[in-house]
Amino acid sequence: MQIKKSVSALAILIGTCASAPFSTTPAPAATISILRGIVRFEGTLPISKPIRMTADPVCAKQHPAPVPEQDVVVDTKGDLENAIVFVAEGLGDRTFDPPSQPAVLVQKGCTYSPHVLAVRANQPLDVVNDDATSHNIHPLPANNREWNKAEPPGSKIEETFARQEIAIPVKCNIHPWMSGYIAVFKHPYFAVTGKDGSFELRNLPPGTYTVKAWHEKLGTSTQTVTIEASGTKEISFVFKAL
Repeated sequence: MQIKKSVSALAILIGTCASAPFSTTPAPAATISILRGIVRFEGTLPISKPIRMTADPVCAKQHPAPVPEQDVVVDTKGDLENAIVFVAEGLGDRTFDPPSQPAVLVQKGCTYSPHVLAVRANQPLDVVNDDATSHNIHPLPANNREWNKAEPPGSKIEETFARQEIAIPVKCNIHPWMSGYIAVFKHPYFAVTGKDGSFELRNLPPGTYTVKAWHEKLGTSTQTVTIEASGTKEISFVFKAL
């Protein structure tokens, strides 16, 4: 008798569970917020002088045509390359782990590629000499450890920067015309503009932010931007001739 009661109770329990509502609707995909835009230059462009590489025949041989300086690079529409757009304020006390994938700076044709590089604090940085001549990599930070290393042809060095700094000048003590910048960020919300002056920051948490655009010659421009939980926000920065 006791067994029959137990079986009946179990049947009732199973029937109750089977009739309970069960949702098969998948969870909504994570929303993505995007801040994108253009950095432009207005006014008369400064005259870009050709770089003289005759001091090292290995360098000069790689450039049959003159190589212009890279300090202000603008296309025919005024789109500005090599500006850094980044969140300067608004993230509060959020912290972010650095990526394990290294950033790469290449010495090629006796110039730095890219001319402006942005990395994360404590992210590995590989500096590669892709030339058939020796180089020297010498960042000049104000907020990080300074280092100065020689690089024979075909070699690679590995380094990191521990603290945020925008931006660190880089030079080569062997070839004085070689110059570039490395910007270091404690968060992932930054971008370096391409040839069309465009930038895109993805997955910003909702909030109000101070966003800056930095350029090595033209200075810094600042905007306040409010980001919603999803969707795309578009802004633009304009630098004028000095």
